[in-house]
Amino acid sequence: MRIGRRKRNAQGNGNAVVQTVTRRQNVLGLPNFEVQTKAERELYRTLRESVPIIDAAISKIIRLIGRFEIVTNDSQCQPIADRLLRDVRTNGSMSGLNNFVYTYLDSLLTYGEAVGEMVFDSALGGVWGLYSASLDDVEIVVDKSPLGLVVCRNDGGIVTPLKYSDRAFATLLNPKPGTIHGTSILSGLPFVSSILLRIFESIKTNWERVGDIRFAVTYNPEQNGAVLTKENAKLIADEWRNAMRSDSVCDFVSVGDVSVKVIGAESTMPDCDIPIRHLLEQIIAKLGIPPFLLGISWSSTERMSEQQADILTSELEHYRMAVEPIIKKIVRTHLRLAGCNCGFEINWNDISLQDAVELSQARLNNANAMQIENDLNSGR
Repeated sequence: MRIGRRKRNAQGNGNAVVQTVTRRQNVLGLPNFEVQTKAERELYRTLRESVPIIDAAISKIIRLIGRFEIVTNDSQCQPIADRLLRDVRTNGSMSGLNNFVYTYLDSLLTYGEAVGEMVFDSALGGVWGLYSASLDDVEIVVDKSPLGLVVCRNDGGIVTPLKYSDRAFATLLNPKPGTIHGTSILSGLPFVSSILLRIFESIKTNWERVGDIRFAVTYNPEQNGAVLTKENAKLIADEWRNAMRSDSVCDFVSVGDVSVKVIGAESTMPDCDIPIRHLLEQIIAKLGIPPFLLGISWSSTERMSEQQADILTSELEHYRMAVEPIIKKIVRTHLRLAGCNCGFEINWNDISLQDAVELSQARLNNANAMQIENDLNSGR
């Protein structure tokens, strides 16, 4: 009996303890870990709003992640899974489990963390809706063991556990060791992006100065005793202002030695193409997306584009693996509430980055090759 009891304890998780975790506790009596701050999330939001290429890259990754299907082992449970995939309410007016995954993945990529909640309906007997929560409204803490996460509500700094904590779930992207702090794909970009924005701001200022030309009108009185009075200066200024009006075309006529120069005409605009490209290379390398998908023609060879597409495919597979446990949890909960205890699989669509022009060219080459083979065979 004693041996059997030891064997059951070894197989179960009742005595499983993580020994390397610190014993500091937070206000909930749970182990205390480093968490993401609101200032970090605000920084990542600002990056996406300020640097369009960052927002475009994240949007491209979300669209390229593809769609998935739910395949159950029981044919009677398959319609239930199909209705969940097609009709579940997500974040207001949208519907479909795929749309929820896209919103969930957007938060996961931007902040390195994502929180969602299942909404049940007893009349329908399953998951009625899915909600992607704002990270500013919740707090992710660890359970009694650091291997589990608990989602709590954050009401103005007051952290309280949810009444139905089993309905909420969270995902951390590449968490740092010893923390419950997800790593955003934008980490490391604030410094580089600040330099890029400073260059853009200087370009804006220079074009305001050079594009909208400022003139310097100088009047030198003659040596015969003429005196430049305030009235004369005002008269010249008014005549120049009338000549430079945008709604009419007229000439500026003056008497005496009057010279007109463009302010800043001697200076030249600094070349910013090379530094901007260097900064964009750093940003794109961190985001892991090929430049040609963002409309940037840096790859001069077709072979290089194919290699970049292969690398992106592996990145997309990694993001699929990150969100797949949450998808399985939602589907498993919905099937069990509907009375189905069958197994299922998540089948993702194949990732294809081939361009339509390349596919049509390949079909044309195959047709030409087949025509040549037919001609050779008929000639025999």
